[in-house]
Amino acid sequence: MRNTARWAVTLGLTATAVCGPLTGAALAEPAAASGLYAPSALVLTLGHGDNAATVTPERAVTLTCAPTSSGTHPAAPLACAELRAVGGDFDALGARSDALCTREYDPVVVTVDGVWLGKRVSYERTFANECVKSSYETSVFAF
Repeated sequence: MRNTARWAVTLGLTATAVCGPLTGAALAEPAAASGLYAPSALVLTLGHGDNAATVTPERAVTLTCAPTSSGTHPAAPLACAELRAVGGDFDALGARSDALCTREYDPVVVTVDGVWLGKRVSYERTFANECVKSSYETSVFAF
């Protein structure tokens, strides 16, 4: 009989410890958690060559867009706004139609790795040269 009483007390204390936080003031906690955000943190690299597998990155910046714009990117707030406008689709960032660039082939590779609105992102784009990269109407690639 003593063993049964001991088990009952142990079970009761365990239930109180596990379920206790689920009552009273703790129920209001999910409302406070509504301020949570999906993370958006990216690492952008730039190097000269044909593709990311063979290029040594010459420059790298970080870009964090949630909860606020920050990082080592020189125009973080503007870059985040541009990415939000296209829903994080890097291919939607287009070149200016009035840009004049030489046809010199000196490839520049930009890579983006990280998380955008909680989803894994891995992107690579090869531009024909630095001028073509700069012709894009975006500050995202301007670093």
